Amino acid sequence: MKIPIKKTKKPSTRAKLGAGIKKEKIKKPKVKKTEKTLPQEKLPPKELKKPPLPVKPEKYLEAIGRRKTAIARIRIFTQGEKVFLVNEKPYNLYFPTLELQQITTASLEKMKCFDKFRILIRVKGGGIHSQAEAIRQGIARALILFNPDFRKRLKKAGYLKRDPRKKERKKFGLKRARRAPQWQKR
Repeated sequence: MKIPIKKTKKPSTRAKLGAGIKKEKIKKPKVKKTEKTLPQEKLPPKELKKPPLPVKPEKYLEAIGRRKTAIARIRIFTQGEKVFLVNEKPYNLYFPTLELQQITTASLEKMKCFDKFRILIRVKGGGIHSQAEAIRQGIARALILFNPDFRKRLKKAGYLKRDPRKKERKKFGLKRARRAPQWQKR
């Protein structure tokens, strides 16, 4: 005849660890604040004055030009000093060669309004040549916002069309987009 064996439950690890240990609360020392605030009467008179009225922002025309991975943001101001700045530098310092300078100012020269505007440009990405072409397109777009009659001449010159040619992506198994690895006989 078999004698039934009672199985006893093993105490859990939690019960082993926590058995007989009381958790004590850690008391943090109280820190007294010593900062004193001055009443409104003792503040200097500058802080009691009303803030000045906001200055009206200058109105400008904004456009974006693109080429490859270059993006140019153009702002044309009709008032103010007549300057042409690219990334906060004069355009002839930013673009060192005469060819690049001619590309950037081509749309302004076409419309004969080079000295009529203050032009601020932010350009990033791409190379220096694609940045120049992105600026040309952005200025052409901004000039159309200024005067819609300019559109016909700028479109005929090709300054409004975004050059769609971009670098093709690299494919796996190839060196570049289409360049295959060099073949070896042995």
